[in-house]
Amino acid sequence: MKQRSVLVVLFEGVQSLDVSGPAEVFAGASRFPGVSYELRTASLDGAPVRCSSGLTLVPDGTLADTPAPDLLLVPGGAGTRTPDPELVDWLRAHGPRARQLVSVCTGALLLAAAGQLDGHRVTTHWSVCETLARTYPAVRVDPDPIFVRDGRLATSAGVTAGIDLALALVEEEHGRDVALTVARHLVVFLRRPGNQAQFSAQLSAQTAVRAPLRGVQHWITEHPDADLSVEALAARAGLSPRHFARAFTAETGLTPGRYVERVRLEQARRLLEDTADGVVGISRASGYGTPEAMRRAFVKALGTAPAEYRRRFRSHPV
Repeated sequence: MKQRSVLVVLFEGVQSLDVSGPAEVFAGASRFPGVSYELRTASLDGAPVRCSSGLTLVPDGTLADTPAPDLLLVPGGAGTRTPDPELVDWLRAHGPRARQLVSVCTGALLLAAAGQLDGHRVTTHWSVCETLARTYPAVRVDPDPIFVRDGRLATSAGVTAGIDLALALVEEEHGRDVALTVARHLVVFLRRPGNQAQFSAQLSAQTAVRAPLRGVQHWITEHPDADLSVEALAARAGLSPRHFARAFTAETGLTPGRYVERVRLEQARRLLEDTADGVVGISRASGYGTPEAMRRAFVKALGTAPAEYRRRFRSHPV
């Protein structure tokens, strides 16, 4: 049995879920015969750290006394905004020694400060993507996916995306059955695709200020199979098509067409993941009309066809 060592870096202001989420995945996988992840936590001085939520975590030891791991995981949290220079220096010296270097959420800020992300495509929590790109221009920041793999480097978006990334790493190392069983026990999907957007359409778009436009947003979400042309939506809002399109874009940050595309894609994904409905029925219920139209939308947005998406990401009863 090959044992993989995993070191999770702790610091003041760390996000507890960034630590516990991936840790539970690796611990769950280790219950399988032939799978072993040796998980350790460490801080600079070995002292307990207070998480952003107020919880206290007690590390296993100091970073200086911890052997180089196979997988070095750097979580995020409020403490990444003003990082300890000693921690950055340690990551600069020891990051290259790990076989895999992983960040969760704003942990990417620490790795960037340590020069570990230069020249790589990465992601992080949506709220700091712009800051990361502006502060470290040598880093190629992709704000959309929930996680990104770039060679030995893997970065994930906010909080629960760390679970998705950890499941992906387990699946890569030990196969789908192991990762699927862990996901079932954690009652999460195996697994959201890495290129899935961090936001749903409702979250990625701002909520419109004017009630008629908010009403249209809700209508689109609840009726993805309806006539959602600009003309039909404008009539529902009591505006001319031109005025409606301008106002909707200004207040939500998305054009009506783009918003409709995202809602329909999400509806189709949910039905593929959670139901046994056929592709023909799902394409109609999601507003695509035909399986071919849905297939084109999936390939464009997710890089995979609906049938393959269902095979890989359909949820199962626990």
